[in-house]
Amino acid sequence: MSNPWNNRRPSARPPRATPLPAAPRATGGGGPPVRGSDELRLYGLNAVQAMFARRPQALRKLYLAEEMIPRLQPMLKWCVANRVGYRVVGEGDLNKLSATTHHEGVVADVVRQEPQALATWLAALQDGPVLALWLDGVGNPHNFGAILRSAAHFGVSAILLPAESSLALSGAAARVAEGGAESVPLVRLPAAPQALAQLRDAGFALAATLVEGGDNLFTATLPSRLVYVMGAEGEGMDRAFAQDCDQRLSIPGSGAVESLNVASATAVFLSSWCSRQAKG
Repeated sequence: MSNPWNNRRPSARPPRATPLPAAPRATGGGGPPVRGSDELRLYGLNAVQAMFARRPQALRKLYLAEEMIPRLQPMLKWCVANRVGYRVVGEGDLNKLSATTHHEGVVADVVRQEPQALATWLAALQDGPVLALWLDGVGNPHNFGAILRSAAHFGVSAILLPAESSLALSGAAARVAEGGAESVPLVRLPAAPQALAQLRDAGFALAATLVEGGDNLFTATLPSRLVYVMGAEGEGMDRAFAQDCDQRLSIPGSGAVESLNVASATAVFLSSWCSRQAKG
């Protein structure tokens, strides 16, 4: 029986592979699971290329449309040199593999990066301004992806995930992040009291973000080492937790809509901190 994985030189025109079996139905918008909990199925050109640029050794399998061969030549050559299987497949197979039509002609199975421990992340920080995001209940993968994209754009040092949070990077989130998921590390927090203590010992202030009732973001003083705490979609932040934070901030608006969604609000909060740092 012939091997369906093509490890020949990518300059040769690869044969069209036989159709793949149907992928399992996706759950939570994250795409179908891949074999082994340590793997993640990525799709979307920027998401896959960002992974390859930063950690090519994480690549396990690559599926691509024939028209993507010229654009992915470096990746294909790396696959040949490192005996990583790649396969040219049709549009329907890519749709099944990714459980979406928004795959942009490329799907990859990669080793998942596990979140760091908070103590590990803090120990590696250098002196000076640092901005991080604590996601308190965010669950929608598309919002998560948009937050990662903004975090990468504004140079956020980490996304902090509560101990009890089930939020994890999915294929959907990575695609929406457009490569940003590879730039911003995920950090797993201990229980909230311990996390707050460790962050404050490292010089961080925590700012709760509220739909209303907080200080005006645009006039408030923002410290150089700051953690924004972003609340869940819909219900927002836990009020008791908000009171435990050092600041409570809101984005003033026209009142024409009730509020921004969490991803849009995150971009505004990040921009505001960065503008303060730029002014010195």
